[in-house]
Amino acid sequence: MTKEQEQGIPPGWTYNPATWGQRLPIVGLAIVGMIAAGYLGLFQLKLVPEVWEPFFGNGSRKILTSSTSKILPIPDAVLGAIGYLTDAVAGAVGGTKRWRTMPWIVVIFGLLVGPLGMISILLVVLQPVLYDAWCTICLFTAFISVIMIGPAMDEMLASMQFLKRAKDAKVSLWKAFWGYKEVLDRVN
Repeated sequence: MTKEQEQGIPPGWTYNPATWGQRLPIVGLAIVGMIAAGYLGLFQLKLVPEVWEPFFGNGSRKILTSSTSKILPIPDAVLGAIGYLTDAVAGAVGGTKRWRTMPWIVVIFGLLVGPLGMISILLVVLQPVLYDAWCTICLFTAFISVIMIGPAMDEMLASMQFLKRAKDAKVSLWKAFWGYKEVLDRVN
């Protein structure tokens, strides 16, 4: 086994995208995002009477009570908090070689982080366009979502490359996706 394989570095890479140093910041950001979105959700559920807004006057109230925030049966901030919690859990599961040993969780993680970031961007764009208002904490949570995308996609790319090598080695993609030991032994 090469030094790179021992350290979990994917072939052709210079670093391991699944180290705790790579993932813990994402998990930490997801927890901060969950707390912020949870606070906004408490306001939307009328469990908190006012929402803190230091810059945009009544902007947060206008955004958080808008028709967009009520499209689904669950307030959008509550869904955001659930999304961040799921990101944190998916980011914390598995070891430092999970891009290879647990591609399924890495793909789930990437599919959670990426779309949450895109939805956050869309919601930020809608604030001034539809409501002529801004929400400070909403902007903060969107910023968190966007900065989580890059590191999460790195690890997802490593998993996709591993699955491609499994396919090229003519082993079961299904077993490679679920991290079966006999497949891992056959794919470099």
